[in-house]
Amino acid sequence: MHSMTGFGRGSAPHARGTVTAEIRTVNGRFLETKTRLPRALAGRDADVERLLRTRLDRGNATVNVVVEAAENADVPLRVNPAAARAYGRLLRELADAAGVAAPVTLDQVLRYADVFTTAAEDDAPAGDDGLWDAAAAALDAALVDLVAMRAQEGQALHADLSRQLADLDAALARVEARAPLRVDESRARLAERLSELVGEGRVSPERIEQEIALVADRLDVTEECVRLRAHLTFFREAMDGAEPSGRRLGFLVQEMGREVNTIGSKANDPDIQHTAVGMKETLEKIREQVANVE
Repeated sequence: MHSMTGFGRGSAPHARGTVTAEIRTVNGRFLETKTRLPRALAGRDADVERLLRTRLDRGNATVNVVVEAAENADVPLRVNPAAARAYGRLLRELADAAGVAAPVTLDQVLRYADVFTTAAEDDAPAGDDGLWDAAAAALDAALVDLVAMRAQEGQALHADLSRQLADLDAALARVEARAPLRVDESRARLAERLSELVGEGRVSPERIEQEIALVADRLDVTEECVRLRAHLTFFREAMDGAEPSGRRLGFLVQEMGREVNTIGSKANDPDIQHTAVGMKETLEKIREQVANVE
């Protein structure tokens, strides 16, 4: 079991310096990737996403790749004239649109980080395969780091979910022990109330038995308990499986919630209803944790 939350960092050498990749992931229904790449790797977003899909199944991933110039480089930073001119023009247009007669200052333009580039980025031609090879190696190292962290977080999730499942097991055992007694009590109470009608000849004994059987059927939660226990078994199997289980676990939590709701409403018994409320609280904790599972 893996969590969808994690962070990984990796680096790889390049002729003009070092390529560093960082990947952050958070919860998400699907795998969605946002990339920030140096200009020399423009257009490689799809390649980055394909690389992530080899290791990740779900989660929102933010990828940042930077090229750091070698320490012996003459000029570690260079001005990006095109970006500087573009920001200056946009700021002037903004001032005109707002009706503000204020000059554009250098301090305002300096707020945008990409007005500077590194020498390694500028010297590498767009589509440089050597640079992409280094970036791919850095991304691969970051993915290894990320997956290890997600696995570690997954172990903590597994342990917590196991505790919550044990609580559900105990609560279900209490319901299973109480439910037959509840049915017997209701049958005896109904039979006692209707005995006078039988004595007066107003209702036949056969009709009384039919009514008692109907009441017992309405109160019986045996099928719901059997299904809930089966869901608990499937849940544990999914938790311990080798494949990503988050979607399946989410579906099973929904199904378990339906069975618990039915048990609480059918039983018509304070003890069982109180137990069902506790089971709902436990299921809500499980649902919150399952939202983190890949």
